[in-house]
Amino acid sequence: MTTPTTLEDVLSDLTAESLQLDQWVAGLAVSGWDTVTTPEGWTVTDQIAHLHWTDTASLTAIHDPDAFGRMLKAASSDPTGFVDAQSAEVALIPAGDLLLLWREGRVDLDAALRDVPEGQKVPWFGPPMSPTSMATARIMETWAHGHDIGEALGITILPTARAKHVCHIGVRARGYTYLVRGEHDPGVDIRVELTGPDGDLWTWGPDDATERVTGSGHDFALLATRRRHLDDVDVRAEGDHAAHWLTIVQAFAGLPGADPVRLDER
Repeated sequence: MTTPTTLEDVLSDLTAESLQLDQWVAGLAVSGWDTVTTPEGWTVTDQIAHLHWTDTASLTAIHDPDAFGRMLKAASSDPTGFVDAQSAEVALIPAGDLLLLWREGRVDLDAALRDVPEGQKVPWFGPPMSPTSMATARIMETWAHGHDIGEALGITILPTARAKHVCHIGVRARGYTYLVRGEHDPGVDIRVELTGPDGDLWTWGPDDATERVTGSGHDFALLATRRRHLDDVDVRAEGDHAAHWLTIVQAFAGLPGADPVRLDER
């Protein structure tokens, strides 16, 4: 089983992931922030606005649960558009100011997560989360949206061990993945064995499970954040349930959105 990770470890990796993305966008000309990064038309500005808004929402959940409860109520009335609409408002902020706000928000969130009392969970759009889980979720979001940006800017994105956090959520959220699609969780154990960029093995699930998922940790993270089609990743399944799971795996809360298209169809 994967070794537990401390809050300090996760926050350190979150800082590293955020700083990498920061370096990619900090030198952009104003016009560079208009670079389209997704098939849906999200620009670099939209991506950073989304990350900043989500950091701000996380701070609200930590500091003012009642206000976050009202945010949840608003989100439930518009489950497919609430977050995007909120992020779109943030995207109206000029690029230079938005970058500074994102930086400040990251620092504030780091401090807030450290101050959450031990054993207390933070409300969220999915199940309530421990500070460590919330920090892990922030890595997942930063990693995924950062990948969109880096790829659009023509940056060679080197695999890092930080993708392990993304994989962890992808595995742990398996039950939620069925739920959000209206499917029945078959309750079948799946052994997951993924290889990190340094050759180390990341594992989840019982050793003796008859169904398995194996392959590249970086590629599984791309699959779980729905940045790649299954045909374009080095991830394999043994068993019918494992094979189906790979077609729907999802490491984020909310609806899955459109299925990724194959690289040769873009």
